[in-house]
Amino acid sequence: MSAAARARRLDPELEIVAYERTGYVSYGSCGLPYLISGVVPEASTLIARTPAQFARQGIETHTHHEVLAIDTDQQTVKVRDLDEGRESSVAYDRLVIATGGSAIRPPLPGLDLEGVFVLRNLEDGIAIKRFIAEEQPSRAVIIGGGYVGVEMAEAFVERGLQTTMLDMQPQVLDNFDPDVAQKMQDELERNGVTVFVDDAAQGIEGDGQGRVRAVVSQRGRHEADLVLIGAGVRAESLLAKEAGVELGAQGAIAVDDGMRTSVPDVYAAGDCAETFHLLLDGPSYVPLGSTANKQGRVAGTNAAGGEAVFKGVVGTAITKAFDLGVAVTGLTEKAAKQLGRPARAVSVEHGTRAHYYPGPGSIHVKLVWSDLDGRLLGAQIAGPVAEAKRIDVLATALHHGLTIEDLKGLDLSYAPPFAPVWDPILVAANVAAKS
Repeated sequence: MSAAARARRLDPELEIVAYERTGYVSYGSCGLPYLISGVVPEASTLIARTPAQFARQGIETHTHHEVLAIDTDQQTVKVRDLDEGRESSVAYDRLVIATGGSAIRPPLPGLDLEGVFVLRNLEDGIAIKRFIAEEQPSRAVIIGGGYVGVEMAEAFVERGLQTTMLDMQPQVLDNFDPDVAQKMQDELERNGVTVFVDDAAQGIEGDGQGRVRAVVSQRGRHEADLVLIGAGVRAESLLAKEAGVELGAQGAIAVDDGMRTSVPDVYAAGDCAETFHLLLDGPSYVPLGSTANKQGRVAGTNAAGGEAVFKGVVGTAITKAFDLGVAVTGLTEKAAKQLGRPARAVSVEHGTRAHYYPGPGSIHVKLVWSDLDGRLLGAQIAGPVAEAKRIDVLATALHHGLTIEDLKGLDLSYAPPFAPVWDPILVAANVAAKS
């Protein structure tokens, strides 16, 4: 919908039609864990714009309509009205594919039992919230320790559920380095979440009446009234593939910097599409809402006859559970080694305010840099929730190719309520420069 809105701003005369198979468009899916926890009181609060609001802007939006096929030769899409069961063929001049990503469902027996959920769209969030209210489960098992798993662990604890997390990886938050991930695991356990890493789920048991009863893993059996599958996201790219649109190595739609696909007049944006990663100097799959919105604006601009370029990402992400925020940008130490990059890393623990100011906290800052030229390759932060936003300074440094020496000289703000004289980022840069 960001593509549609951008196209409309560029050309008031365009006929713009959007098809969506669920019942909602333009909402904050990243807020779903907070809807379930109760921090966000109602599902409607997450909705940014409704079909009626888009209609007033001249954008025709059809919910409960699924696109079944794309014919790029005839430039048509085959659409099914899910409410009426009717199918029709609709012509296009320019097409934007924004089918997003789908939750990975591991091939486990018992996925169809009542009480087993994924969390990907607003309807998923509403269903989980309703299930908790109506069925009053007492035990939840989360399969997967990524962003959704971590955030939903907090949500379930807030709703009074005894919560267990199973992760087949050796750590939660696999896209972080182990030292930072361990801080998140400690925070989860400190707040009553039982965490098992290196422990893959093998099946989901029912009670004989169609309801979930337990999750069986390599190490044991975990009773559950509610199971959340948080095993990650894959690009929803089958529709594009069947239409002859080229996919990348990770299964997402291949695009250029204008979000153009391999097929003329067809664009792609969001979690279904690849993105250019500046640190990898090539395509990658980074399914994040911030990236999706930026890509949508570029796709909408170009589809409407304008000229826009998506310059790429450095992989910046942030999340929280309870009182801990963690953030990452660029390459981790682990990733740099896997890529064969000569890299070094340091970690520091430092105060977030002047030592004499009330309520000081401690923040963990990790820097990864090139052993060849000193250029920053990545960074991670763990600390009090608000302090994790310091990652944006380091993301900016990555975008501009700063070195550790450059980082040392940054003129960062100082006042006792906000930072010590030497900001933790500067402290980490100085330690890195001496190592």
